Amino acid sequence: MKKVAVMGCGIVGTGIVEILTDKKDDIAKKLGEEIELKYVLEKRDCSGEKFADKVIDDINIILSDSEVSIVAECIGGIGIAYEFIKSCLLAGKSVVTCNKHLVAEKGLELLAIAREKGVSFVFEASVGGGIPILRPLTNCLAGNRINEVFGIINGTTNYILTQMAQCGQSFEEALADAQRLGYAEADPTADVEGIDACRKICILADLSFGHNIPPAAVKTQGITCVSGIDSAFAEAFACSIKLLGRTVRDEKGMVTTFVAPHFVPKNALLANVNGVMNAVVVRGDSVGECLFYGAGAGRYPTASAMVGDIIDCVRHSDGCLYIDWGGEHRELQADSDEFVSRWYVRFKGDAAKPQQSIEEEKAVITEPMSAYKMRSAFGEENILSAFRVLD
Repeated sequence: MKKVAVMGCGIVGTGIVEILTDKKDDIAKKLGEEIELKYVLEKRDCSGEKFADKVIDDINIILSDSEVSIVAECIGGIGIAYEFIKSCLLAGKSVVTCNKHLVAEKGLELLAIAREKGVSFVFEASVGGGIPILRPLTNCLAGNRINEVFGIINGTTNYILTQMAQCGQSFEEALADAQRLGYAEADPTADVEGIDACRKICILADLSFGHNIPPAAVKTQGITCVSGIDSAFAEAFACSIKLLGRTVRDEKGMVTTFVAPHFVPKNALLANVNGVMNAVVVRGDSVGECLFYGAGAGRYPTASAMVGDIIDCVRHSDGCLYIDWGGEHRELQADSDEFVSRWYVRFKGDAAKPQQSIEEEKAVITEPMSAYKMRSAFGEENILSAFRVLD
């Protein structure tokens, strides 16, 4: 029997506790071994909860208990969560987390500690919620040279863009709806400015290409620049607007990683991923193109992924789960403004002959070119909107 502790029992932590408790017998049948929840580290009053007898408020109880071999972190952020995870790894305990902020910023360091101590640090739920993507990327697709990973990895922005396109809402109206429904925080900055997507694409890039790409090195554009007229032009060009995180490796091994709104042709699968759903596309040299689709957040989807990681840790309890994630190689990081693609450009003046016009607004889809060439061709003073087109 393996014994587990959960740190932080909010929405996701409660989901983990429920799954481990309610599906205990099913998990034991699949695993061939029981998993017992021993502790729940939580500061709030949990006296009315079913797991109240397991609640503690001192991390040292977990650290000093040799029976606890796996810890699930659901605290969030990179403050106390980082200190607690590091302490658990140093104490020889495997850790699973859904904390994309921490994994993107501190993953390299924490994986090194896990290897040194012979335990596992795993984080399937940090990207895509309940969508299995990190484990397939590092295991099922390990026989491939991954050339590109891209996708819709933030449900809040996808909901807002869907509402703008399908219901004619303004950005402000769609954001207000997202907040009312609980899809967006009171402070939505991390979502709408692309920060959340940036952290996730960094993790995908790190695992795909084996070296650290910090969020600070990734050019990030959110969706606050997308207007209703841009949504109308997307429809005119038979496209949908999606905020995509992308990481691409060229034949020379140079990696381009960025986050930005894209025009996605409607015949592409991603164009039809709407609402709060997420989807990630992986392009490998042998497998071709694979799409991973599902719920990108929420109590049970995220808890499902974390319980899957707990089970994986039990199966590999005699050693650590190896993850190829090396140091930062800046010489392999390309300038995203050099990345060549077609562009949707809404412009003023006579910079180009318009292909579509809506209420005196003019727009074109360009030939493939870099951002530098696009800005030079139109003149920055003439560009009202400019988004890449996904090919």
